[in-house]
Amino acid sequence: MGNRPDELRALLDSVAKQDGDRVEVVVVGNGSPVTGVPEGVRTVELPENLGIPGGRNAGIEAFGPSGAEMDILLFLDDDGLLAHHDTAELCRQAFAADPKLGIISFRIADPDTGETQRRHVPRLRAADPMRSSRVTTFLGGANAVRTKVFAEVGGLPDEFFYAHEETDLAWRALDAGWMIDYRSDMVLYHPTTAPSRHAVYHRMVARNRVWLARRNLPAPLVPVYLGVWLLLTLARRPSVPALKAWFGGFKEGWTTSPGPRRPMRWRTVWRLTRLGRPPVI
Repeated sequence: MGNRPDELRALLDSVAKQDGDRVEVVVVGNGSPVTGVPEGVRTVELPENLGIPGGRNAGIEAFGPSGAEMDILLFLDDDGLLAHHDTAELCRQAFAADPKLGIISFRIADPDTGETQRRHVPRLRAADPMRSSRVTTFLGGANAVRTKVFAEVGGLPDEFFYAHEETDLAWRALDAGWMIDYRSDMVLYHPTTAPSRHAVYHRMVARNRVWLARRNLPAPLVPVYLGVWLLLTLARRPSVPALKAWFGGFKEGWTTSPGPRRPMRWRTVWRLTRLGRPPVI
């Protein structure tokens, strides 16, 4: 969004230092101009802020329909920094070794402490962030996706704007037979932050949780999934303003269109369960 030029330049420098073939880069200005990027970096300037999924979709299309010019696309937050020079090469090796691997989720670590927040480990058993594993979702600001996934299941849901867009794509990819890995050795340095710093956090999280269920889950699981998340939200004892915003978003999720509904197959539900995260939590 044009408000972190120094961090963006540091990120681009870390990408330029990657081992192996040169990594082609596009920087998307999400409602802002793009300035000060190195020569050879593609730029896309959107006239308005389309949100996280809309901006990333624009970046995908900058490499042709569904990113077809490339085999793999990396998505990196502009205030992040690739910690090692071999990350791109590790991605190439991982996708080449496993034809059914569709998405890789990187480990996000604080640049000063090296610690990884629990919420940045995309599985229920998140106590050990150094353990790599198969997972059922991924981190939006630090990942790699095989472009065949986009060609087969589509891009991120534009209408979500912020929150849960990664899980929507992950569930569609898993339903199509792709796998998702969390790799602790692929590291993006990113300052420790709280997601609630965003003013729209509580409303968007609740609204998009409803949309996620309505779009992707078999009908009997929709009330179960949302009921579990309602109880979890109450158990966390949010402030009164936060809870009011959450319930406002929850209502909005039921009264507005979530986009096309394509419920996953029951065998995908079982697959998610075997991977350690049944789609009811």
